Amino acid sequence: MTIYTDLVAHAEMMKTKHMRDLFAADPNRFQKFHVTFGEFLLDYSKNHITDETMTLLQRLAHESGLAQARQDMFEGKRINTTENRPVLHIALRNRDNHPIYVDGHDVMPEINMVLDKMHVFSDDVRQGKWIGATGKTITHVVNIGIGGSDLGPAMAMNALAFYKTKDIQFHFVSNVDGTDIVETLKKCPADRTLFIISSKTFTTQETLTNAQTARAWLVAQLGEEAVSRHFVAVSTNIEAVRAFGINPENMFVFWDFVGGRYSMWSAIGLSLMIGIGYDNFIDMLTGAYEMDQHFLTAPFDKNMPVLMGLIGLWYTTYLGAESYAVLPYDQYLNRLPAYLQQLDMESNGKSVQKSGMPISYHTGPILFGEPGTNGQHSFYQLIHQGTHLIPIDFIAPIHSLNETGDHHPILLANVVAQAEALMRGKTAEEVRDEGTPESLIPFKIFQGNHPSNMLLFDKMTPRVFGSLIALYEHKIFVQGVIWKVNSFDQFGVELGKQLAKTVLKEIKDYSQNLNHDSSTNALIQKIREKRHP
Repeated sequence: MTIYTDLVAHAEMMKTKHMRDLFAADPNRFQKFHVTFGEFLLDYSKNHITDETMTLLQRLAHESGLAQARQDMFEGKRINTTENRPVLHIALRNRDNHPIYVDGHDVMPEINMVLDKMHVFSDDVRQGKWIGATGKTITHVVNIGIGGSDLGPAMAMNALAFYKTKDIQFHFVSNVDGTDIVETLKKCPADRTLFIISSKTFTTQETLTNAQTARAWLVAQLGEEAVSRHFVAVSTNIEAVRAFGINPENMFVFWDFVGGRYSMWSAIGLSLMIGIGYDNFIDMLTGAYEMDQHFLTAPFDKNMPVLMGLIGLWYTTYLGAESYAVLPYDQYLNRLPAYLQQLDMESNGKSVQKSGMPISYHTGPILFGEPGTNGQHSFYQLIHQGTHLIPIDFIAPIHSLNETGDHHPILLANVVAQAEALMRGKTAEEVRDEGTPESLIPFKIFQGNHPSNMLLFDKMTPRVFGSLIALYEHKIFVQGVIWKVNSFDQFGVELGKQLAKTVLKEIKDYSQNLNHDSSTNALIQKIREKRHP
């Protein structure tokens, strides 16, 4: 028998088990199924697992070549096979500065040079040394990007808002819907606003459309010569940056070996460095580096990203779960689920193996989430009493950065209680013993047996935050290796964008013939009628 068939057979057996009974049979279950690293405690005991499950899953990891794949990534091998690129976001936070080679070239000097340039620039903005065209200091920073060029720094700025300067307001524009940029510009004084245009190629349609609108708005108030004092770029396209009016000296580069959804550690994080300061940014990189080293060196049975990756894969591939929820009980992490949606679903939302062969099993799950306790008054009903298997990651700090009365004890009580309630449920006998009328008993039964991980840490710091994001990056990598997919391309985002170029021409020029399906033709025609009466 293969490891796959062993796991399929084991999954069928586990479907008949209830976690309540597993806990009753093993008083030491938590001791077996938890791991610590730094400030983190991962309790994975409330899952549909036994010793045999974990043994089989670790065997799967070994037979899938995870150890070698992990080594290949850290050594700069071209593991992004469809684009023939290394995957080296780990180099961006290489805090011991050991050489990392790509084709015999050490990439660390270039990375450190850009980091130093970010340091000088961010300090200048924070300290009022960088002034706008009228001689005034910067009080508003607008990051214009999309995807990883927006989600990463925007999520991180929220997560680390406690450490953010109070002298500057930060705004993030990504949607090509004009409302996004227009409403943002209403908040900004032109003579005190700095725009960071984040686009590797400087051709991304949404980003450049928003950037041109911001440019026109600024020029209308301050003149053409003001552009170079109010715009900087994070890009690799120096000619397009210069043509826009940005001084190439104010362009911050990053590299093809950094995918967009892994880029917040790079110059894409420039707005974040301005917000929280260089020292805090370095602490964030340090936390990520520490998780990198843990992932690289810890044995699989003590390795936090490996364990989380294997457990998630267990539900998706073997137990039939199609989604999972990330539920941070920390308001600072309110954008984390949205960030992880891209990180996970863009990485492993694939139906073809790296070999080009189609996949016959489930890969990347649908991810959703909301900060607690908001979600408890929203979708938790479906998780508790619905018909879907939805594994959960609960995330919570033990101490709040804003200790106020009983707020944080109440928050912690809720996250712990939710995990217990989902695992245990409530039987008909327990409902009846509460004096519930017989007619209502079926409605108040909770089946339980709903799985969750609990990830606790002491409090939200830049270092903890860096480790947290790196943890999920490596978890997703683990799953991609075992599913045999390339987690680092994203061709799935391209087709719709390509078709949109044709549709845009047809919407703007209603003399063009329409050659789509009947539905698409009718929609375009209706838009034409309304926009060109």
